[in-house]
Amino acid sequence: MTTTFLRVCRALDRATLVVCGVAGVVLVVMVLFNVVLRYGFGMGSIKLQDLAGYAFAVFLITSVPVCLARGGHVRVEVLSERLPPAYLRGADTVALLLFLIPLFALIIRAGWGDLAYSWQISEGSSTPGGLGGQYLVKTVLPVAAGLMIVQGLATVIAPPARAESTL
Repeated sequence: MTTTFLRVCRALDRATLVVCGVAGVVLVVMVLFNVVLRYGFGMGSIKLQDLAGYAFAVFLITSVPVCLARGGHVRVEVLSERLPPAYLRGADTVALLLFLIPLFALIIRAGWGDLAYSWQISEGSSTPGGLGGQYLVKTVLPVAAGLMIVQGLATVIAPPARAESTL
C-alpha cells in the first residue's frame, strides 16, 4: 500500500512538473511576444497580457508542490546543520503533520466557495477585452494545495533514505 502511494505521488509530481514547465515556457514566450509587439510595432494585446498573467499564476502555484517533492524547502533553524539527520527527519515530520497539512487543508476549505462561484459564472478577466477562463486558473490553487498535502504525506511515510532524495 505504501509503495503504491509513493508511486502515485511520483507520478503526480512528474505531471505537476510538466504543468509547471509548460506554464513557465508560456510565460516567457508571452512576455517576450508582448514586449516585441509593444516596443517593436507599437501595438499590444490585452488577451496576451492576461495569458502571461495566467501562466505566471499557474507557474508560481505549481512550483510549490514540485519544490516540496524534491526537498527544496527552506529550513529556518540555525542549528540544523549541526544536528543529526534523524532529528531533521523528526522535525520535518512534526512540521508537515502539524503545520503544512492543516494549512493547505484550510486553503482548500476557505477557497471552495469562491471557486464554486467562479465556476458558476464562468469567471473571466477583470480587464475589459481580456481573456476568459480565469476560473480555470483559480482551480489550480486548491489542486496544488491538495498536491502539497499528498507530497507532505509521502515525505512522512517514505523510507529515510528516500526522504532526502526526490520522491
